[in-house]
Amino acid sequence: MPRVKRGVVRRQKRKKLSKLTKGYFQNKSKLYKFMREAAEKAGVYAYVGRKRKKRDYRSLWVVRINAAAREHGLTYSVFMNGLKTAGIELDRKSLAELAAREPAAFAALVTKVKAAAA
Repeated sequence: MPRVKRGVVRRQKRKKLSKLTKGYFQNKSKLYKFMREAAEKAGVYAYVGRKRKKRDYRSLWVVRINAAAREHGLTYSVFMNGLKTAGIELDRKSLAELAAREPAAFAALVTKVKAAAA
């Protein structure tokens, strides 16, 4: 069986891993075994974080919409139900933006919702 010389490939692999774990604490940025473990764990955290981010933003939008709706005497659920019955199809992200940056426009939406509910 011929001898396998892997010097270049091995060095490239370790260099890539070292670049990923640069700045990690103690051995996690120096020793190959720990670099591999740290990079794997970081990848798992990053994957979970990408999923978590969607949840966090949605809950933030809900909180903002709820706060703005309560200023006008409605709860979040009543406001969202009123939007559906009024036929207004705005997503939570844009509603939260309106609530935070354009209070007059949000107040106009609330009047439409109250008219639809009555």
